[in-house]
Amino acid sequence: MLPDIHANESVFTWAAPPLKFGVGAIDEIGAEVAALGAGSCLVITDAGVRETGFPDRVRENLLAAGVKSEVYDGVGVEPTDHSIAEAVSFAKQRDWDCYVAVGGGSAMDTAKAVNLLTTHPGELLDFVTPPIGAGTAPWLPVKPLIAVPTTAGTGSESTTICVIDFLGLHLKAGVSHPRLRPALAVVDPRVTVSLPPQITAASGMDVLSHALESYTSVRFDAKPAPEDPMRRPAFCGANPISDVWCEMALSLVGKHLRRAVLNGRDLEARTQMALASTYAGTGFGNAGTHLPHANAYPVAGAVKNYRAEGYPEMPMVPHGQAVSATAAAVFRWTYPADPARHLRAAELLSGRTFTGTDGADALPQVLTELMTDIGMPAGLRSFGYSESDVDTLVDGTLKQTRQLAVVPRPLDRAAATHIFRQSL
Repeated sequence: MLPDIHANESVFTWAAPPLKFGVGAIDEIGAEVAALGAGSCLVITDAGVRETGFPDRVRENLLAAGVKSEVYDGVGVEPTDHSIAEAVSFAKQRDWDCYVAVGGGSAMDTAKAVNLLTTHPGELLDFVTPPIGAGTAPWLPVKPLIAVPTTAGTGSESTTICVIDFLGLHLKAGVSHPRLRPALAVVDPRVTVSLPPQITAASGMDVLSHALESYTSVRFDAKPAPEDPMRRPAFCGANPISDVWCEMALSLVGKHLRRAVLNGRDLEARTQMALASTYAGTGFGNAGTHLPHANAYPVAGAVKNYRAEGYPEMPMVPHGQAVSATAAAVFRWTYPADPARHLRAAELLSGRTFTGTDGADALPQVLTELMTDIGMPAGLRSFGYSESDVDTLVDGTLKQTRQLAVVPRPLDRAAATHIFRQSL
């Protein structure tokens, strides 16, 4: 019997990796890897994170558990197709039984790509979501990956997604498949205490954007049913389980992000932000992010000269800054799709009560207040963009089909252009 092409989806999927959370959790990785029966493990990190000592601490823990281990610290901050190729080449020098990623989203996304490309033939673009890549689904087993976030931000320890900056395309794009989800997330709030304020702020805005976008994405049962139920997209839309985690994340960010930025040694604030990141990761890893993230990929990919304080001396827009740059304009535009949910999000973030009379400006106002308090750049002009760049940015956004599939109202070129112009 042929499927009804007019039928709505009636099923949502939800998954998350096992989690080990708490101060001292990082020192239990050796025992976890040994329990897997692994005899060797590659620790993947970047040079800056290695300076904190945590990656080598993990390696020593692995060695003490009888697991052969090395540290690869060549991860690129905001990883590119080139930096990932170098990591894959290093990893292929031996057959590792498992991987441990220690770092922010850059290390975890690189480790996912390394895991994919050391177990499958092909290139990154073979697996990237169309129309940028071929969208091939991984078909072979991958190795166990343990993800250890050192920022309260990306949530990559919970998700099926890795994001890559394709230098030749001047565009970021992603690979997403359930096989890329880490086998275990180990979240130790202590490792985030040394983060500078600027990185804390940008990472925290990424947490916020994950939760807000998932919470306001199109409902799972307002999407068309898939022709093949075994090929449902990774982003299923807002659903009752993700909603719970997103609400909790929004409340925690509203209460603790300012404190974590202003006093990095506030372990309670760091712990609560680590929880918020984990909650938001389990939410958006299933419901999905939408337009702020779709906008962020060309914003980061087309940058020319912007250098972010607290980050390596290179042209880059940190992901948390890129997703927040258009957020106020996006959520003013998406407000008609579900006014009550936008007002509820504003309440969770601010602790204040809003009603319909506050309208579409309530959530953008709360976002702007928070971004001002934590010193986030105000607008795309901060990154060097101008009116002449809008068409390029719009072109990049319209290619992000994974995010656009869960935007809560139809997006066309005119709407995207309006949002970017409002965000300059």
